[in-house]
Amino acid sequence: MKDVSTRMSALELCECEGVSRQAVVSLVEYEVAFPLAGASVEDWTFDVDSIHWLRKALRLRRDLELEWVAVAMVVDLLRTREQLERDNRQLQRRLSRLLQE
Repeated sequence: MKDVSTRMSALELCECEGVSRQAVVSLVEYEVAFPLAGASVEDWTFDVDSIHWLRKALRLRRDLELEWVAVAMVVDLLRTREQLERDNRQLQRRLSRLLQE
């Protein structure tokens, strides 16, 4: 697996993960990831966050043998969960500061 510094092209992702271009297209269509630029798959590049979710989605598909729509739903739920955890930590810090005053 290739370490990601800041960006990766769709074709590099296909090569690193051993998936077809159509798999990446499907994940973009289901809004699992968002290309930074490019009109076609050959021109697409992804940032670290998108690559993280693409890889997670590909693992879900491979390990659980889910359809793309199910993968997209699970990724959406995981994103929501992560955001709620971040919000919760932030609110806990605020509450802690208020209680100390």
